[in-house]
Amino acid sequence: MTSSQSSAVLVTGGAGYIGSHAVLALRDAGRKVAVIDNLVTGFRFAVPDDVPFYEGDIADAELIARIVAEQNIGAIMHFAGSVVVPESVEDPLKYYDNNTGRTRSLLAAAVTAGVPHFIFSSTAATYGVPDVSSVTEDTPQAPINPYGWSKLFTERMLADTAAAHPMNYCALRYFNVAGADPQGRTGQSTKGATHLIKVAVEAALGKRDSVAVFGTDYDTPDGTGVRDYIHVSDLAAAHVHALDALEADPARSLTMNCGYGRGFSVLEVLDAVDRVTNAQITREMQPRRAGDPGELVSDPSLIRATLPWQPRHDDLDTIVGHALQWERILSEKTSADSPDKS
Repeated sequence: MTSSQSSAVLVTGGAGYIGSHAVLALRDAGRKVAVIDNLVTGFRFAVPDDVPFYEGDIADAELIARIVAEQNIGAIMHFAGSVVVPESVEDPLKYYDNNTGRTRSLLAAAVTAGVPHFIFSSTAATYGVPDVSSVTEDTPQAPINPYGWSKLFTERMLADTAAAHPMNYCALRYFNVAGADPQGRTGQSTKGATHLIKVAVEAALGKRDSVAVFGTDYDTPDGTGVRDYIHVSDLAAAHVHALDALEADPARSLTMNCGYGRGFSVLEVLDAVDRVTNAQITREMQPRRAGDPGELVSDPSLIRATLPWQPRHDDLDTIVGHALQWERILSEKTSADSPDKS
């Protein structure tokens, strides 16, 4: 196994929302990092200037082999992929190509190059509509949309690959990721994003006229969807701890939920944005979206027991405040530099 002190971590999708936070967390932990991103949804400005950056596709086996050799890659953190649930229902083949097929190519390149550790950005969407209020890793996985299936297929590929080759992996099943770097170094920058808190802070700053509430007739306390929101910096920190665990025991692979273990409804989130901004967002009630479960909340017991992970931002108003801070920074960046999304 390559020493973590001399090898680097390749972050796929490192110019995107979660990937760029992982790059910061790795650097803050003293790790060497390299990034590959095709910049379809990522932003070059999200990657620090001193981080080796490769613009390209994760399915380009020759490029992956070159990066592994040039940067002495000892682990891959894989964030590149498509993440919009309704879009996956409308265009399933895009998701099976981008999330599953291209990950197969990346895995093959990693095996060929002898990369020993692989951390995968999975999702709570693999559980579908669970019949329990608190989801553990043993809850049956029954996705209700192509996005969830595309991630579940990758989990299966990882397990089979690790059984056949000298590689271990960690699949982290994210719940709803939100917020931004507390130091204002990066955040969710995608135009037309569908993340609720991102949409809500845009509305609070006048970038949107209103916020659509999709579904008011769920079997939840106020009829709107309930989600477990996790701060993106806490999520990124969990990835660093997961990598430490994989390196400490190369024979062990891990699959863990990544959430806080409590849920907030859409209306509760919007109320939090109103509190933080001391204003009121216009709400537009809409029908349910295809592929959305009514409630999805994690049981994070396993990750708490397995990793020395201590969330630092487990507070809804804090998450909203950091998202709002980044949205203001992004507005200034856009007006000052007018950066292309490239």
